[in-house]
Amino acid sequence: MTDSDASKDRPRSGWKQNPEAVKQDILQVATEMFAASGLTGTRIDEIAARTTTSKRMIYYYFGDKDGLWARALEAAYARVREGEHRLDLDALPPAEALAHLAGFTFDHHSRNPEFIRMVMIENIHHADYLKRSEVIRVLNTAAIDRLRRLVARGEAAGVFRAGLDPVALHWHISALSFFNVSNRPTFSAIYGQDLYGKEGQAALRRQVVESVLACALA
Repeated sequence: MTDSDASKDRPRSGWKQNPEAVKQDILQVATEMFAASGLTGTRIDEIAARTTTSKRMIYYYFGDKDGLWARALEAAYARVREGEHRLDLDALPPAEALAHLAGFTFDHHSRNPEFIRMVMIENIHHADYLKRSEVIRVLNTAAIDRLRRLVARGEAAGVFRAGLDPVALHWHISALSFFNVSNRPTFSAIYGQDLYGKEGQAALRRQVVESVLACALA
């Protein structure tokens, strides 16, 4: 190993003082690079070159590239679920709570295209990493539980129609918001950019909220 190689592999200044910050820096960079190049197209040394630490420390913290991918995917899901939790849906009237959730999901996905691309990549891998993640299972179970409570409140109040499936309702909210980001390149290439301007996105957001409420309201 040359002096140059040793220098590249040496922990950079600051990692001992704040390892959690270093791990978050790694996850942020990894998320950006995984979203841009996919799991197979991203290299650990390229991630290390953009972080405050070394390739060796990335392996120390995350085991290997698959381990880093799994942790980045978990962190991406955690952010959206934390945002949903902060909405405090239980404190809002049912229809208002559902509208807030649909609007939040549309906004989150629009502002976080890396999350959408990572989910698309995980689908290409047949959800292999997601299936093995207890963290994501717990996060998503909590999300459905919140929606189940909301549905129960709405049905009890006569606001929502009887027999709503919270998983199917979650599917509708996710699908409408996901497509807006996942299919933007092809959709805009065929039909133009109007829907992706400020006014177009605002109109789509309103329509998504209205569509979700139409699925649920009695």
